[in-house]
Amino acid sequence: MAGNKKGNTVEIVTDIVKPVIEEMGLTLWDVRFEKEGAGWYLRVFIDKEGGVDINDCENVSRATDPLIDEADPITQAYYYEVSSPGIGRDLVRPWHFDKYMGQDIEVRLIRAENGQREFMGALLSHDDASVTLRIGEEEKTFVKKDCAFIRLYEEIDMSRQLD
Repeated sequence: MAGNKKGNTVEIVTDIVKPVIEEMGLTLWDVRFEKEGAGWYLRVFIDKEGGVDINDCENVSRATDPLIDEADPITQAYYYEVSSPGIGRDLVRPWHFDKYMGQDIEVRLIRAENGQREFMGALLSHDDASVTLRIGEEEKTFVKKDCAFIRLYEEIDMSRQLD
């Protein structure tokens, strides 16, 4: 029952915030309602070409928080966060995979396969149940439910000095 309420919460919040976010010229990347430690978190991830900044997050939070409060889809206390999906963003929705087709992604398995849990390669294809990467010269398909995460792989150059 709790899982069903959780799914409904995400759908309700998505329906509330998506038009507001799009009206602001932003993209709704994802909505999550998850328990972390003793607290519940409602997380809305937004994006735009060139990336979002703190002002985008604040503007979305101020515009959507009263609408979520009015709809009251969550019975327990929770924290509301609006943020960027980040550089190494999780790929969850079908359009996420479509957007990054051909780019390097990282897959971490829940259980190791032949002693290995993490794989990185170019995204070749996906469907509701699986994702296929080109790793070196080989193609490898992963079942999504066996993955701890699937995310965009971004190599960060830590040797660059800040000006």
